[in-house]
Amino acid sequence: MVFSSNVFLLYFLPVFLLVYFLMPKSTRNYVLLFASILFYAYGAPEFVIQLIVSTIANFFLVKWMYKAEKPLLKKTLCGISIAISIGLLFFFKYGNFTMENINAILGWTHHEPLKWTRILLPIGISFFSFQSVTYTLDTYRNVNKPMERLSDYMLYITMFPQLIAGPIIRYCDIADQIRNRESLYTDRLHGFYRFVLGLCKKILIADVIGFQVDQVFGPSNYDVLTSAQLADIASKIAALDSTTAWITIFAFTFQIYFDFAGYSDMAIGLGRMMGFKFPENFDNPYVATTISEFWRRWHQTFSVFIKNYLYFPLGGSRVKTEGRKYFNLWFCFLMSGLWHGAAWNFVVYGALQGMFICADKLFLKKFNQRLGTIPSVFFTFLIIVLTRCFFRIERIDLSWLFIKRLFAFEFTPFHFGDNPHLYVTMLVAAFFSFFTLSKVGLKVQNAVYFTEYNKKQHIIAFCISIFAFVFCLGALNATGFSPFIYFRF
Repeated sequence: MVFSSNVFLLYFLPVFLLVYFLMPKSTRNYVLLFASILFYAYGAPEFVIQLIVSTIANFFLVKWMYKAEKPLLKKTLCGISIAISIGLLFFFKYGNFTMENINAILGWTHHEPLKWTRILLPIGISFFSFQSVTYTLDTYRNVNKPMERLSDYMLYITMFPQLIAGPIIRYCDIADQIRNRESLYTDRLHGFYRFVLGLCKKILIADVIGFQVDQVFGPSNYDVLTSAQLADIASKIAALDSTTAWITIFAFTFQIYFDFAGYSDMAIGLGRMMGFKFPENFDNPYVATTISEFWRRWHQTFSVFIKNYLYFPLGGSRVKTEGRKYFNLWFCFLMSGLWHGAAWNFVVYGALQGMFICADKLFLKKFNQRLGTIPSVFFTFLIIVLTRCFFRIERIDLSWLFIKRLFAFEFTPFHFGDNPHLYVTMLVAAFFSFFTLSKVGLKVQNAVYFTEYNKKQHIIAFCISIFAFVFCLGALNATGFSPFIYFRF
């Protein structure tokens, strides 16, 4: 089920909220748990049993691990719990990729390819697998105690606002809210405003821009395409003039931000309606002056996960040599690239991000400081734009072909009237992407997102939100819904 769909907006959400708030507080967790399982089952009925069984297994393994007195047994149980989460993630997400590469090697050595049945990817598996891992490791490290109730743990893993695409939430940050929380009237209103804001980002900006992007690049998942369809995409890219190529990659850069940030806003808003305070996931990433700063602002909960559960265990920066420190940084981003998708283009994407992070530490940060704030922001943004080629185009040869078209310098005259809806939307996206570069923009953002409203402000915000919600519904029914980009990760 997708947040930006009629089924969710007109049926699931209203019915859920009505039942949730009519029920006694002592039963609301059960209502939310049932709704979350129903939400997942609607979109992935074939995987809901696997989600429930693996969650139950991890719950009892972690309880047993916590009570174990022998260090070896404790480590073994911790390893089994992590192996369940990461093993399922590897099997479903990387099984096809692994077999394709094995068969490619067999082909090079003139051996017969292995036969296998293609594996379907459960939606959101990366996110609920990572939350299981954080719970296991934090309990092993005595950061928190294990949950007493199985239903509470299942709720933590399967809570529908953040089940599919995050934010990735550590149990220690939400434990008290699961057991005891207040859903004040003002929280429900602020949650509704935040939800509608995310809906607008998705439907009115990301989806409008995404239509043009798909015209050039085709669907985001190339695994479902035939050889003829891939050849058609290649011919489209080869025929691009440089003007259209630059417009397209800028469009995708804005699309992915407003798509994912829109989802995060909707998840945070839904959580707040129910009394949860989820961590922020984006902080104006395109105003970053360095690549390092960009990754502190983009998908923040994932960056924290990588730091706490991969970078620090590798030794972080507390290693004997500078070379090992930079290798740790680079390797973490290489793995983060592979996390985004089981394809070599994502490996290249992660390797490039890691290379620029290391360059930041060595010399690029100092270079940007000499440029000044505004030039360094746009220099960093340009790096992000160019590396997005490997993110969106799921074949390395086609990514290189597209980059060649960017720098072919075969520019054609730009005509605003060719597609005014797209260009106006891109201007709006650019405006809000760089809005907080000014003090006024930052002040407005803080007033909208993080300020408690008085009665008059609530009336204004509520009226605007209702109008925006109805407008989004109209736009949704006129164009149809599209899934969030990060659903498939």
